[in-house]
Amino acid sequence: MATNITHQLIESHLVSGSLQPDSEIAIRIDQTLTQDATGTLVMLELEAMDLDHARTEVSVQYVDHNLLQEDHKNPDDHLFLESAAKRFGLWFSRPGNGVSHPLHQERFGRPGATLLGSDSHTCAAGAIGMLAIGAGGLEVAMAIAGEPFFVKMPKVCNVRLEGELPDWVSAKDIILEMLRRHDVKGGVGWILEYTGGGLQGLSAMDRHVIANMGAELGATASVFPSDHVTRQFLKAQGREQDWQELQPGPDAKYDREEVIELDKLEPLIALPTSPGNVVPVRDVAGEPIYQAYVGSSANPGYRDFAIVAEMLNGHRVADGVSLDINPTSRQILQNLARDGHVLTLLKAGARLHQAGCNGCIGMGQAPATNRISLRTVPRNFPGRSGTREDAVHLCSPETAAASALTGKITDPRDTDVPCPPIDEPQSPIIDTGQFAPPPEFPREVVPELLKGPNIQSLPESQPLTHSLEAKVLLSVGDNVSTDEIMPAGARVLPFRSNIPRIAEFVYIDVDPTYVERAKDYEGAHAIIGGANYGQGSSREHAAIAPQYLGLRLVIAESFARIHFQNLVNFGILPLTVAEASDHIAANDTLVIELPAEQLRSGHDVALLNTTRHTKLTGQHKLSQRQQEVLIAGGLIPWMRSRKDQRK
Repeated sequence: MATNITHQLIESHLVSGSLQPDSEIAIRIDQTLTQDATGTLVMLELEAMDLDHARTEVSVQYVDHNLLQEDHKNPDDHLFLESAAKRFGLWFSRPGNGVSHPLHQERFGRPGATLLGSDSHTCAAGAIGMLAIGAGGLEVAMAIAGEPFFVKMPKVCNVRLEGELPDWVSAKDIILEMLRRHDVKGGVGWILEYTGGGLQGLSAMDRHVIANMGAELGATASVFPSDHVTRQFLKAQGREQDWQELQPGPDAKYDREEVIELDKLEPLIALPTSPGNVVPVRDVAGEPIYQAYVGSSANPGYRDFAIVAEMLNGHRVADGVSLDINPTSRQILQNLARDGHVLTLLKAGARLHQAGCNGCIGMGQAPATNRISLRTVPRNFPGRSGTREDAVHLCSPETAAASALTGKITDPRDTDVPCPPIDEPQSPIIDTGQFAPPPEFPREVVPELLKGPNIQSLPESQPLTHSLEAKVLLSVGDNVSTDEIMPAGARVLPFRSNIPRIAEFVYIDVDPTYVERAKDYEGAHAIIGGANYGQGSSREHAAIAPQYLGLRLVIAESFARIHFQNLVNFGILPLTVAEASDHIAANDTLVIELPAEQLRSGHDVALLNTTRHTKLTGQHKLSQRQQEVLIAGGLIPWMRSRKDQRK
């Protein structure tokens, strides 16, 4: 087929629409992925749908984010999720088994398949030739129920990798180079398709590193070929039968092309407080560090830990530095232990944590105030680490290890340690013992879900009113992340299944008065944002919790893809206005007359600022389906109305 890989994947799953960029398409979903921070709402949504059983090829519920058991809330949710997995016919990955993304690539990922996940880093599975997309939990619930996934057709950018990586430069530096070029919104509306001779030197897990952080570019997905490297990976995992070849056709066309010459790359680092704030390591070398952290879904492979162990072999971590090793799966940990790397790390002074997301999501391992923490994680948004005034830098395992040895930011090329060659195990230990398969007859096994006292039903959504009047309660700037809207970490995420309680934390680190002001104001309210509003995590709590507080309108210069859809799914109108903050301020009152009629009649929406006595024009980018979802009050009432109409 003389076309690019992305179009091959989409065409083979296309339910409706065309491959015209920016038009809405619907695609069939083969597999789904949910994790515990977002999966609790997905399971409650499946319960509300009264689903008999999953209608996908494979659906897996992982427990990897909320592993700290300070009280009953997290373990209660673990039991709830296990009961839900049995009730709806999902695989269940038990706490401590590891991070969802590398586990899914090892055990379930299949070239040529589609994967939808309620985690923005679901796109990591593109490493083995999947079309893998992160989405809000409600859309994943729909996919589990057998519904297609709707998305605007992205453009396709071919990123051609040429040459070979030099010593001390690895896959993390490739994706940091992409972020250096394009920043955190440069991939919005695009799928990144990686090709070129340079792929031959990148393992399947190296490709995972690059595909994972495509989310930080805002890309819809990242796609790699399925080639002999993919086949070798699946063979090592005992799943060679799942391999199929996927390559671009000889005349494949792309909307944009660019080249990365691998031999010209050097170690890179993202400075606080954005993954796009990338500079060469040599530019900031010498700054003292407090912590070096290795692991997370962004550097999850055997090699990422083994190279650190080899660099530390016979050495000790510098005084005053905490070297945190965050294994990404029990299987990888077992292989590292078998090959002696765990003992080497412990002798060098490293701290070993349980397999899971942990510090990446602010669940432990928080750094000291204003002290530099070098991390191989995907994000360094303000406060995400668990420390409000943190100084998180993103880097490769090589840079983290070199800096742990010296106690300061160090370009690994400047160490006297030889660059160790690391090969992936050809016969790895395979551990599937912490996966529970779905029962044959789910409803008979678990007729009722196990719900602890912290698990509450979803709040009801209301349809769009005849006239929408909203007071502006908050104005924020560019690149506001969902971590800032709805923080993660040990203080917040235990309430993920309790919307009234988790709503207490909305925007708490940006404006601690917002929640009380929203509660005190009886009417609908609005928020004004800048460019790329809602970047980062796919957590739909960042939409449903503000909606619970009365948010009905968000006006921004542009929106991140997943958060835009989450707003629509919960009945919040997203409008774009150029330089919105120049025309609208906090405490202004905005009125939209006949909003449903305006949405249906075109893309312009008339806004009246009754405080300033001015008129503005906003634009919506809603498809006809999205318009009806929003007018109904969100996806759940829209589905309910369609069901009633069919009776």
